[in-house]
Amino acid sequence: MSSQPIPDEVSAWIGEHRYAETADFPVERGYLWTSCASVENGNPLFWDDAVADEITGGPIAPPTTLSLWFRPHSWQPGEHTQRLPLQVHFDLKEKLGLPEAIMSDSEVVFYEPVRPGDVISTRQVLRSVSEPKTTKLGTGRFWVIDVEYTNQHDGVVGVEVFTGFGYRRGTSS
Repeated sequence: MSSQPIPDEVSAWIGEHRYAETADFPVERGYLWTSCASVENGNPLFWDDAVADEITGGPIAPPTTLSLWFRPHSWQPGEHTQRLPLQVHFDLKEKLGLPEAIMSDSEVVFYEPVRPGDVISTRQVLRSVSEPKTTKLGTGRFWVIDVEYTNQHDGVVGVEVFTGFGYRRGTSS
């Protein structure tokens, strides 16, 4: 692996917007309340319209629900193929011949608040692919992928940054 360059096809993906899609449904309060209830988040900002009006000019979604709008359902009418979240990650595993992979780091940067009724769109951007590295897991490459989220007004609402490590087992020292 140490002598294998990054394929030109993969190098061309760096900085490219890939897998642009728009959520199948608008941000909906029932999902927000269910998400809050599942973790016992009683913050009145998410439950009380008067509090939300005073603090944020109206109801907002908990920031932790940003990716909720793109978690594919296991079944949907008219869908014949299963959609995968973070498709660029799976593309890299295939194109680089790295069958195993983990996410070694993740961070989220929040911008405009997401509000009920917003229609969220996303796209994935490969930021970098490392030279081969050897870890306790095996030998492979690290990659950084941004998932950019915008609302229906093209306002950026957040960016998730993922660092993945794709590798082959049994090739560590």
